[in-house]
Amino acid sequence: MPQHSIHAMTAAAALVCLAAIGPTPSSAASPPAQSAGPSAAAPSRFVPGPCPKPPKPIAALSGARCGFLEVPENRSRSGGRTINLAVAIIPAVTPAKPAQDPVVFMAGGPGADAIDDIPFLIDSGLNKDRELIIMAQRGNLYSQPNLACPEVDRFNAQAVGLRYDAEPTEQLLLKAVKECRNRLTADGIDLSAYNTTENAADFADLRKALGIPRWNVYAYSYGTDLALTYLRRHSGGIRAVALDSLAPPQTATLPWTWSSAQEGIRNIFEACAAEPRCNDRYPDLPRTLTEQVRRLEAQPLTLNVPAPSGGKPVKVVLDGGALLNLVVGNAVPAKDVPAALEELSHGRPGRFAQARAAGSVQNVGAFAHGLTESVACSEWAPGYSESDVLNAGRRAFPGWPDTVLAQPPQLPFQYAACRVWNVPDRASIQRVATASAVPALVVSGTFDVKTGASWAQDVARNLSRSTAVQVPGIGHWVVPQSPCAQRVLASFLARPTAPDTGCVDGLEPQPFTIIPK
Repeated sequence: MPQHSIHAMTAAAALVCLAAIGPTPSSAASPPAQSAGPSAAAPSRFVPGPCPKPPKPIAALSGARCGFLEVPENRSRSGGRTINLAVAIIPAVTPAKPAQDPVVFMAGGPGADAIDDIPFLIDSGLNKDRELIIMAQRGNLYSQPNLACPEVDRFNAQAVGLRYDAEPTEQLLLKAVKECRNRLTADGIDLSAYNTTENAADFADLRKALGIPRWNVYAYSYGTDLALTYLRRHSGGIRAVALDSLAPPQTATLPWTWSSAQEGIRNIFEACAAEPRCNDRYPDLPRTLTEQVRRLEAQPLTLNVPAPSGGKPVKVVLDGGALLNLVVGNAVPAKDVPAALEELSHGRPGRFAQARAAGSVQNVGAFAHGLTESVACSEWAPGYSESDVLNAGRRAFPGWPDTVLAQPPQLPFQYAACRVWNVPDRASIQRVATASAVPALVVSGTFDVKTGASWAQDVARNLSRSTAVQVPGIGHWVVPQSPCAQRVLASFLARPTAPDTGCVDGLEPQPFTIIPK
């Protein structure tokens, strides 16, 4: 990948990404001014305009058509204001006779910068013979309003030097969340309107506003939650839908994060056990992980680690919760996890400590934490309690400390944050399985520790013309990491009901890193 590294990509592809690394965005195209009053009741419309200008230029934007989709902020309230969503239309690589049905992309997060994903999508061949349409979801960077929370970004940078699951850490996080909420609501933003139902309606309006009879959908992570909602509520005009690293609407809840983590970690460890050299060098990884989580939770390590970008060393605290979340967040690549655990068990925490220190560098303002909170608090948290999360953790990892298991992976202190964020319960509206005959491709990676691969099977059963593929040895967001998955996706877009999945047969995970004894 010429413009991004795999490590940066997988860090950005989180179901919920609380640590976006990189420079602060310096400029973006200015959308039309937000409007209020009766004019907001008018139909959504596309307004041509300049393309976003990321701090690191994206070559594909130089030849793109861009603008803003103007939509109601809250479709259930007549006479409300409108918001503006940034849109970029990337031309096909083969312009002579491109396919008439473009691909529209739905990014993860919720809250990830979709514009920043363009190089991954192009390197994966999404615009090889058809247009690629990117829309920054409501609240995201380059849309207006932007529900960024610099307060949370600054907390995340500070948190690497704190215990992951301690009460003082919680209080600092809640302070940041409260400050962000107060600032956004003072600006008149209706936080209840930043949800998956409205998000799906935005994409339905985009297709109509652009005058596109049919298009294809490609989505990953939270984007699959969104895509399945879109397919359920706005099925017209969808030729085919490709779902990568699934977060099914009916199962995307806070306790579910523990079963996904357990499945992904188990698959990594079983793959090591099946590889003779790995099994010989690291013979009992489940026991090693449990021992290290328990040891670090009882006696955390405080270390000074070289700064990711040079300069003053970074203070990091490595406890049991931090260790587990570094694995779930793919901060240490899966092929290195056995080696990193072995080193840690012998007093060499360097790989994990360096990965923790990377969180001290935040791309402040790039990630829409406000959208994350609105979706998590209205759709994922309701109907379950802190005790449900704890019990799910106990089932997934028996014998681990309750202080670790009380926090859903990647979403620490989420229930407390939701009490601060205070948006309406939308679980009954959102937690609905999608049944459809639209051709679908369901792609999962066996090493996905965020959205467990087996959950895709439940989705595929309800999609009567679906093809399900599991790619061995790949983690979250499969297509950019797997040339085979790219070929399968291209075949699917060419023949949605009969894709060629033959390259998956015989695939094996990349060899694990073996360190000397």
